Amino acid sequence: MTPRTRTAQDAISTIPVASRSAGFDYAIRNIVTEAKKVEASGRPVRYLNIGDPALFGFDTPPHLIEAVERAMRNGNNGYYPGAGILEAREAVAAEFSGRGMPTSPERVVLTAGASEGIELALGVLVDAGDEVLVPSPTYPLYTAILNKLGARAVFYQTDQTRGWQPDVEHAASLITAKTRALVVIDPNNPTGAVYTKENRHALLEIAVRHNLVLLSDEGYTDLAYDGRVSPLGSSNPAAPVISFSSLSKAYLAPGWRAGWMAVSGGTRLNKVLAAILEMADGRLCSVGPMQHAVIAALTGDKSHQTVFRQQLKERAEVTVQRLNAINGVSCVPPQAAFYAMPKVQLPSGKTDQDYVLGLLRATGILCVYGSGFGTHPGDGYFRIVFLASPTELHEFYDAIESFTADFIA
Repeated sequence: MTPRTRTAQDAISTIPVASRSAGFDYAIRNIVTEAKKVEASGRPVRYLNIGDPALFGFDTPPHLIEAVERAMRNGNNGYYPGAGILEAREAVAAEFSGRGMPTSPERVVLTAGASEGIELALGVLVDAGDEVLVPSPTYPLYTAILNKLGARAVFYQTDQTRGWQPDVEHAASLITAKTRALVVIDPNNPTGAVYTKENRHALLEIAVRHNLVLLSDEGYTDLAYDGRVSPLGSSNPAAPVISFSSLSKAYLAPGWRAGWMAVSGGTRLNKVLAAILEMADGRLCSVGPMQHAVIAALTGDKSHQTVFRQQLKERAEVTVQRLNAINGVSCVPPQAAFYAMPKVQLPSGKTDQDYVLGLLRATGILCVYGSGFGTHPGDGYFRIVFLASPTELHEFYDAIESFTADFIA
């Protein structure tokens, strides 16, 4: 066989990527790469890394599916308005207004999940070098987007000893001339915390006093175990708040990418709203037929949420009881959603990533290390998604207990 002749194509170097991509890190998805290696070795993996109810047998309400199917069959398959169809924006506005945050349809934008709304808002609020206050631990989408934009996430603390409540004084102390926005995730992902009325009001006052935009991530307001949580902007409708939510969690349709944002704050945010609308036009539209499901969800039957909340509360109780019974592990009881943020006492020289990857390789259970959410690697936090059935959760926690004993020893 004659050697292959080297061509000019072989000599061409690999095309480089933009430097901004180097800072884009999303631990919830990135860790799946390691899980695939474990699966390739023959060990089954249980994915407790991502909050997807559909993966655990929770079905999308039928009337939402019917609304999407009807829209498709009626020919609503072309481009939609950049801000979304009026009927869906009216439904979102009515939902916010009915929960104490007066909103007009003109100040609502339909988005491809809450994630796109967050990226649109940050894209018009920050320039390279600007700063945004985010909680620690935080949902890693914020840090990933800010890195991409050349801006900087500045972490304000939340206190594990107080149920992961925000340290409002610490947040206020971090404000500089470069600060542009304050992120609040309530109910919280990754901790499952629900903030007190006093802390919610104090965070709003920070935004008002320092003329910051408060980015309110409200995807779990319907999933607090003791009842729905009001929009953050409801206690001060004049505050500069942009609220984000979607059908993903409370309406069990994460893959539909049907979300929305509502811009409060009156004239103070008119320029921001105009810029968001311009950006929304530039990307043409969010997912079209699913906008009809937004109408069905917000104006139709919500009884599935009562059942879902009870199921989540039961799973949370199992999670807290079992994890706190493990030597070397502590877990603050979550008050909403389907996440817990336990802490393991790490041996000297070990990190949260060592623990999570060790757990994966030894048991096939995939969680996410806390440093992926902005905690210190040496603190030993990790996040668990507890959407599996109580029977399965007991099996998982048996395996975690056995592995942790070996890991600490």
